[in-house]
Amino acid sequence: MTFQSAEALRPRFNWQAITTVIILLVVGFLVVLPLVFLVEASLNVGDPLAFPPEAYGLKNYFAIFEEDIHVLWNTLIIAVMATVMAILIGFVLAWILTRTNVPGREKLERLMELPYYMTPLVGALAWAVIAGPKSGFANQLWKAAGGSGDIADIYTHFGIAWIMALFEGTVAFVMISASMKSMDPALEESARVMGASKARTMLTVTLPLVMPGVLGATLFVFAEMLGSFAAALVIGIPARIYVITTAIWDSTLSYPPDYGRASAMGLALFVVMFLMLTFYRRMILGGSFATITGKAFRPRPMDMGRLAWVLWAVCCLYVLLAVILPIAALIFTSLQRFATVILSQAQFTLANYQTALSLGPVRTAMVNSLMLGFGVASVGVLVMSVLVWIIYRSQLKGRGAIEYLVMFPGAVPRLVFGLALLWAWLNIPIPIYGTLWLLALAYFTVMLPLGVRTLAGVVLQIDKSLEECARVCGAGWGYQMRTVTLPLLKPGVLAAWLLIFMACVRELGTSVFLMGPNSKVIAPSIVNAFATSGTELTAAMALIQTFTVIVALVILFRLTRGMTKELS
Repeated sequence: MTFQSAEALRPRFNWQAITTVIILLVVGFLVVLPLVFLVEASLNVGDPLAFPPEAYGLKNYFAIFEEDIHVLWNTLIIAVMATVMAILIGFVLAWILTRTNVPGREKLERLMELPYYMTPLVGALAWAVIAGPKSGFANQLWKAAGGSGDIADIYTHFGIAWIMALFEGTVAFVMISASMKSMDPALEESARVMGASKARTMLTVTLPLVMPGVLGATLFVFAEMLGSFAAALVIGIPARIYVITTAIWDSTLSYPPDYGRASAMGLALFVVMFLMLTFYRRMILGGSFATITGKAFRPRPMDMGRLAWVLWAVCCLYVLLAVILPIAALIFTSLQRFATVILSQAQFTLANYQTALSLGPVRTAMVNSLMLGFGVASVGVLVMSVLVWIIYRSQLKGRGAIEYLVMFPGAVPRLVFGLALLWAWLNIPIPIYGTLWLLALAYFTVMLPLGVRTLAGVVLQIDKSLEECARVCGAGWGYQMRTVTLPLLKPGVLAAWLLIFMACVRELGTSVFLMGPNSKVIAPSIVNAFATSGTELTAAMALIQTFTVIVALVILFRLTRGMTKELS
């Protein structure tokens, strides 16, 4: 038997460096290439259809402050209002379901995820049916009861913000709850022993310790609000309230298309997000949020007594507003020839479902969306886990710039980024335009901010000493990632996987420009139905999509039952 020295047993390759370089090259290529084309288009002051541009200038940027300043203000006002409401919803619900003994919290947690199963267009459409002026169900009932005027009008700045917050609040909930589940409850118990009330413990102990998750959720949700398109399309345009995304939509639909204006407005939003990300990094890098150490702990919910039923009612109210009422409105609408809440005038039929199910492209689009969601989420969380480690754990110079790069796709409206990806891949001699491969690359790119923000909140709570102990004991980087870092990241990984899967299935903005005849996906198909066939068929298609996604997730959860307990 021959014995080898310890030196000979060491890995021949530095897998950490190799993996880091490969991931940074791939991510950099996917993000920077569209950025180059986007910047070039924003500087086009000549023929809008010429590419490359015939003349360059800053005219499109000046126009934002001269002609579109009201659009910019509308966007910022609605985005700030919606973000504040969404974070409040997400934090309160996450605290209730992870830190208290509210009855049936596991089932409630599953229900909290339901709003994310629907596309934003579906939620906006549902509330337009419920609270639209004159024809809205609430106003129809009010007038049938003898009332005058309208008691509900969703077509306002607050209405747009409310719809956006209601359906993005569940994203904040998942991101913040992932951080709360990773927090040692002994810290809260110590505060309670010292006489602090439950509310004071939540505000002075829980909130500061999960601040990375809260700030990460705020950053991501604010970016989503800035780039929100569905609610602004369904609710804003009838009220003549234009935001940047609907202004961009108008620019691309005009003749000739004003791509320069659209690109300039999209890049203007990145300036706002750059300032937000700078603030976020200064906050988290200036403090210590590590609560996961070498000491084992078991999450123990606080006993809320009778107040637990009040908290249960709060959760049920959210489920009612975000799930039950919208789905009930869609079901009622989808079963009618012409939508009305007055039963004496209703004509019920299953024709809308028969039409939706008989359309071959719709069935293909649903299958394609599920395949893309599963594939992008499964590969994406692994790559994003390594990216988060590079940003917050490695000693790589310029890692802060990497975070700005990763956040760029979230700072630009999906419509604009999809347009940039279209230009980029049309000019690359790789024949993937019009295929699912291009959609997969596009989805992965635009989901980078979501995955990184979700995982970052958990990584910052893991004490570095755990990884250092593994290295001191002789573990290589790959072994350390596989046996220490990734297992501790499991709650964040599962939360990120779920969010990315659902985001891919419901993705609209990017798909509009990249979907081809043989690569149809469901969200743009629902938009087409809304634009051409009315609300009844759209409601039927939306419900089919929602039901299909729920069934797919139930099957996935059953197949991975042991792992999904980490989310409970």
